[in-house]
Amino acid sequence: MTRDEAQRVLARLHEAQAAFYAGGPPGPLYEVLTEDIVWVVPGRNAIAGEYRGLDAVLDYFTRRRDLADRSFRMHPGDLLVGEGDHVAVLTDGTATIDGVERRWSTVGLYRLRGERVAACRLLPLDAAAFDAIWSGG
Repeated sequence: MTRDEAQRVLARLHEAQAAFYAGGPPGPLYEVLTEDIVWVVPGRNAIAGEYRGLDAVLDYFTRRRDLADRSFRMHPGDLLVGEGDHVAVLTDGTATIDGVERRWSTVGLYRLRGERVAACRLLPLDAAAFDAIWSGG
């Protein structure tokens, strides 16, 4: 996969997520995620888990949107592309949770299949802070 191809797929993903997290419909997510998507969020918090399949991943996105009261925003940064279908993206996040603006950084390790995302594993740069942010209140 070329860098340009990876950037296009991830731009579609981030655009679809941004619209959904702001209260938009899930339709665009169905167009960029595979049916057998696997999404892994580490930690001991309200969004941690391994989500398998489109319905489970959309339930996770919905939980995250609700916890952040539709204020969750992603700020994608550097992209690392190697050989094959795996890419990594450094992404900062912001959300207002319980009236407090929160900030964090993660590395998203993605596996792409053609023009779709088949897997994502999030790696928070500060796991304790990430757990505290997403503790669920």
